[in-house]
Amino acid sequence: MIRAIYPGSFDPVTLGHLDIIERASKIYDELLVGVLGNNTKSPLFSVDERVTMLKEVTKHLDNVKIISSDGLLVDAAKENDVQVIVRGLRAITDFEYELQMAQTNRMLNKDIDTMFLTTSVEYSFLSSTTVKEIAHFGGDVSKFLPACVVDRLKEKMIIK
Repeated sequence: MIRAIYPGSFDPVTLGHLDIIERASKIYDELLVGVLGNNTKSPLFSVDERVTMLKEVTKHLDNVKIISSDGLLVDAAKENDVQVIVRGLRAITDFEYELQMAQTNRMLNKDIDTMFLTTSVEYSFLSSTTVKEIAHFGGDVSKFLPACVVDRLKEKMIIK
């Protein structure tokens, strides 16, 4: 059985994220989606909120499991018997950073490989940061997010 992990902050989960999750779930026997803490970001949603949203938008995928971790990705991978890290690439600019991360993770644990999936063209420009900025200024984000996430983001923006 090949188990993979697709890590990210998912703040919030976008249709681009969901596209990678759905495609990776067809490749691997089990796909863990790891909501990882990132000390360089100030998330809008709590880890628990992001886990809940991901569970909701992936409930149709039987082999997808949502986890959270605030340590190193390779440690979470090892704890969950993961062999592959899945990363999405939107553009060539993502590749340099992702390649460095893949090589670092390989140095930390030689038994874990990284698989890159390019995003579908319709999501190649999409990022959670951009979506949050659009929402902040009252723009329509329904083209970028699953419906249940749109509602949560609107609520969060009202509270903020």
